[in-house]
Amino acid sequence: MRVRYSKYEPGFDDLSGAELMEMIQDFLMDSGFSDPYNRYQPDPSRTPTAEDLYDALLQALLEQGRIPEEWLREARFANRKEETRLYQEIQKLIQRLQDEGFIRLGGPDPTQPAGPGSQGEAQEVRLELTQKSVDFLGLKSLRALLGSLGKNAPGAHPTRHYASGVESSGETKPYEFGDQPNLNLAETLKRVVTKGLENLEASDLVIELAEYTAAMNTVVLLDCSHSMILYGEDRFTPAKRVALGLAHLIRTQYPGDQVRFGIFHDSAEEVPLGRLPTVQVGPYHTNTAEGLRLARKLLRKMSGEMKQIIMITDGKPSALTLPSGQIYKNAWGLDPVILAETLKEATLARKEGIPIHTFMLAREPELLAFVKKITQITKGKAYLTTPANIGRYVLMDFLNRKVSWN
Repeated sequence: MRVRYSKYEPGFDDLSGAELMEMIQDFLMDSGFSDPYNRYQPDPSRTPTAEDLYDALLQALLEQGRIPEEWLREARFANRKEETRLYQEIQKLIQRLQDEGFIRLGGPDPTQPAGPGSQGEAQEVRLELTQKSVDFLGLKSLRALLGSLGKNAPGAHPTRHYASGVESSGETKPYEFGDQPNLNLAETLKRVVTKGLENLEASDLVIELAEYTAAMNTVVLLDCSHSMILYGEDRFTPAKRVALGLAHLIRTQYPGDQVRFGIFHDSAEEVPLGRLPTVQVGPYHTNTAEGLRLARKLLRKMSGEMKQIIMITDGKPSALTLPSGQIYKNAWGLDPVILAETLKEATLARKEGIPIHTFMLAREPELLAFVKKITQITKGKAYLTTPANIGRYVLMDFLNRKVSWN
């Protein structure tokens, strides 16, 4: 038997697409906090590029000590990085992510104006996440959040009503036309013995009752104003992780539910799930009223009666959309005009049967008073939390929802 030995050629062939996603998930979820320039001058329209992805993979490989020294020396003294082995191997990793369906590389970044014949930043290729990558990030977030709870997978949202079928509650009732034929044999046989089989009527049948479950429609509102990354703490990325985990939970465990996402800043807009991981912070102010108006509009488009708004914020309302379409801003204290319009939106939500559950990432007394008022108006819930534990609170509240009909 002959064994042929050859020179070892270093490389990254052992890394799968899932392992690469694990290595760069913080980069994919970044909200601008890791970039000092963007932290102080936020650009909400900026999207990650292929060059950003290259840098993230390079940093991750360096941190894991996977890059051979000779590759680093070659890259350090090369005139063109495109000709180095390091660059070529990382490009193979980027291609692997594309081949396995985690990313797409789109056209040039539209936020960079291209001049005649210009190259470089004006021609940077945009990085786009696929549904597979969104599911991957959502599952990772969900496992991290639920893992600390020690909970099993949830079933469906309970109500105070009962129905025939599904999971038995131990309760019974006489049969009515249209009920599922889930007979309680013991009680039914007692009536057979008493009346005789030939005299038995439909009303003598006794059926088992089960808990009645219903679908829930949810709009998750994320505050992406400047304060979410400004004060030495990244508050927006944990909020996005919660939103992704919640989306994955609903799609896998609550197939009848619907969830949509909105962000609010100087104004407000809906964000498709596929774009949620890469959303950046900015512009500067907090138009809570416009966010609630958007959420109510989205919920009206969803069928079903059970609905809720989950709002994650760290600041007071400081902006308002005027009837003319202009944005009125006042960052100093709680402006009475802005506050009144925001509470008006909360009152309209209450009339439409929509509770607002608020997760406040700050502790100033005036903010706590504002959140308490919102909660009282809509009969929702309020939580004082931090970026470190916000995910646990959001998911515990969603999984343990007890719905009462008024």
